[in-house]
Amino acid sequence: MNMFSIRIFSGLVFSLLISASAGADAVFSGPQPGEKASGFKVVTISGSAQSDRDPIAENNGKPVALVFLHALERSLVPLLRVVDEYGAMRKEHLKTEVIFLSEDRVAGEQKMKAASNSLKLKSNIGLSLDGGEGPGNYGLNKECMMTIVIANENKVTANFALVQPGIADAPKILAALAKVSGDANPPTAEALTQRTPQRGMRPERAREMKPPGDGAKKGPFPGAVPTDEKLVGMLRQFIRPTNDDATVDRVLGQVKAHIKDNPDLQKQAIDGWTRILHFGDQYGTPYARKVGTEFLEGLKKQ
Repeated sequence: MNMFSIRIFSGLVFSLLISASAGADAVFSGPQPGEKASGFKVVTISGSAQSDRDPIAENNGKPVALVFLHALERSLVPLLRVVDEYGAMRKEHLKTEVIFLSEDRVAGEQKMKAASNSLKLKSNIGLSLDGGEGPGNYGLNKECMMTIVIANENKVTANFALVQPGIADAPKILAALAKVSGDANPPTAEALTQRTPQRGMRPERAREMKPPGDGAKKGPFPGAVPTDEKLVGMLRQFIRPTNDDATVDRVLGQVKAHIKDNPDLQKQAIDGWTRILHFGDQYGTPYARKVGTEFLEGLKKQ
């Protein structure tokens, strides 16, 4: 099993936790609505053959969704599949481009091939020839794992800068895709996921990985997603795998100050930490899991 054979169901739960970050500072990546979507080059691979192309010039001003990926982690794959499937459904009205970004071209091509073989995406797939920063005049933010730029007539109509993408981002993205492609009755993210639950997987595995319905925050797992946006944002920061110990301690200190003397927030913190710790070593650093467990036990004793 390669790194892109992803356990999407737990990824869906993770994405529900980390995507609701409206309380965080605004992040910008890529050209903004009203700005020009200029041309750039990507390399595509078909079999053993390679070719360069310009997705913007090739599309000739028609509606397009540019999905730039600085990283490919399991938490963003459900959202990527939904965008890809919608693009396939609306292919006569919308072109969808998935563009990998990598500092090293050889490593980037290998990652692109592995993802293409595993995920079976229907969109056009390419590797930016401008390295890890992406097209120079696009101003992409490397802090964002995914940046989606939607354009029509070579002018940006919507932009989504996603530091930690997840399925909870799907409704607003689908709404923007539907608007630019003239779709008056777009499907829901759940419907798109059920349409092709897991390409290439056994049917019983696909059913297991079906996302929870609206309002099913508790699902089959212990705990629950906090409803307080600031607390969700802190939990999102707490479980980043790139955190050092000092960052974990700083975020946990902020959580303690935020929930102090507030029983409702304390209950939400218990639910949130219970859920994320349920998944063991899948999320966060070993130190974060250690102090998170101690934090949870302390809260339960209060």
